[in-house]
Amino acid sequence: MSERAAKLEQCAEKGIVKMIQKASSLRSTRGVITDLDDRDSAKSAQPRSSNGQERGTTAVVYCEANFGAIDGKTANGLVRYSELYEILSVIDSEKAGLDAGVVLGEEPNGIPICRDLSDALARAGTVPDYFIFGLAPASGMLSTSERGLVLEAMALGMNVVNGLHEFLNDDPEFVAMAAASNVEILDVRKPRAKKDLRLFSDRIVEVTCPRIAVLGTDCAIGKRTTATILTRALNDCGVKSVLVGTGQTGLIQGARYGVALDAVPSQFCSGELEATIVEAFEAENPDVIVIEGQGALSHPAFSTSSLIIRGSRPDGVVLQHAPKRTHRCDFPQMVMPTPAAEIKLIQTFADTKVIGLTINHEDMSDAEVSVAIIGYEAELGIPATDALTRPPERLVDMVVAAFPELEEKLTAGAL
Repeated sequence: MSERAAKLEQCAEKGIVKMIQKASSLRSTRGVITDLDDRDSAKSAQPRSSNGQERGTTAVVYCEANFGAIDGKTANGLVRYSELYEILSVIDSEKAGLDAGVVLGEEPNGIPICRDLSDALARAGTVPDYFIFGLAPASGMLSTSERGLVLEAMALGMNVVNGLHEFLNDDPEFVAMAAASNVEILDVRKPRAKKDLRLFSDRIVEVTCPRIAVLGTDCAIGKRTTATILTRALNDCGVKSVLVGTGQTGLIQGARYGVALDAVPSQFCSGELEATIVEAFEAENPDVIVIEGQGALSHPAFSTSSLIIRGSRPDGVVLQHAPKRTHRCDFPQMVMPTPAAEIKLIQTFADTKVIGLTINHEDMSDAEVSVAIIGYEAELGIPATDALTRPPERLVDMVVAAFPELEEKLTAGAL
């Protein structure tokens, strides 16, 4: 018996051989990223289309019943921006037929929302390289139906990107399917081995450029999006900037430096983040390092914000707030804090300063955003803007006002 036949026999015990046989006609050979640290080599060895031309690494994003909503933040982020993947479509039967950009309240982007996996494959005309699980449920686990769908995608020959707390590489059923289908599973949140985890060392003082953390008044409020836009805006204006991701979505999008902190044992969180920031500083020699926030310092359901502040020891903080959000996500009895209260807490908790406020415009008209910006600037005495609906240069101005030594870099970059 061949090695492959033996693997198929093992899979049969789990009842998944039929999926593989059904999908065999659609299987194709493709380049795969075997580890998130292999991004550079993956980019230099892109898959090729049938005519021999290089094409991007393609992906379908699963976000059933949640695209455009809070629990769909991973899919939302990937549709807005992805360095690693060409997003072909989003799966959400409730919004099937719509354009993904329009659902996010933005310009049409040509990414269709599909009814199911079959619909997505039909639209693609081929089997995409990756199936990305784009939901971020509070449980961090797959449902029974979702398990079946992921296995089906693997049987079709699609590699899987998994951002959940449930690590599929630890599940015998998924391991067997990966072996039989010759595909990879990327468990993005899985931390390094415990023996390799790093404790805080205070080497952060060696990072001499400004470190700016993008924090918020709630979870799923747009911190990663604002951090990404801020980093790109600074680079576009000549201020070399590096983003350090702290959650699964940023890593899936292609952040070169980062760690999914909510999956790291708390004893090592600040040390892992510190070490990652030091690595980014030494490798890139940036003018600014932007650190993605998680949760909220005042939110009792999340401890990551405090560890991000401890590990990064930020020189400045940009605070993200949703003016129309009346209560915390998933906690209707928990009233949202005001920006002033969160700023006071942050500046009491750490030796840092909040340098600006950014607005999540959910449920707001453009006129309401303008009124909110003016009102918060008057109340808080710091600049305010909306990263998505206002010019990105306002974010740059916010940073340069707080760190005037960057003005020289800005001028040099504009020449």
